[in-house]
Amino acid sequence: MKKAATNAIQENKEGFLAKVKATYQAKAERIASNRDKLKHLLHKASVKLTEVSEIPAVKESRSQIEVVFRMLKAYYNKEYRGVSSRTLGLLVLGLLYFVLPVDFIPDFIPVIGYIDDLTVIMAIFKSLNTDIEKFTEWERTKL
Repeated sequence: MKKAATNAIQENKEGFLAKVKATYQAKAERIASNRDKLKHLLHKASVKLTEVSEIPAVKESRSQIEVVFRMLKAYYNKEYRGVSSRTLGLLVLGLLYFVLPVDFIPDFIPVIGYIDDLTVIMAIFKSLNTDIEKFTEWERTKL
């Protein structure tokens, strides 16, 4: 059961991401357009990442998740403005899905509960690769 669910998600990442967008995009856009809601989401996601940081799948994806956090924080703090509304919406969508305890595969299910969350974040990370490269270059040059 667990392996079948994990394989189904991994094999159909684009279709899975499309379902997530259809279900949660409107809420993600509302959060993205409100600084207080965005700040609250960043806080919740940070707390959750700390709570689940020892799960092997999370450990493997941590660097990508942290880039998403840094990019949203830099946007929130008005330090980095190279974020389009599409990029912002997708970044918020990824973190929103990550913090929701009951999503397509509820997080309380051992091992696979976070596979769908990480699949969404990784698919978004891949689709925003150019934007993320620009952001990480901006980070390097600001130091």
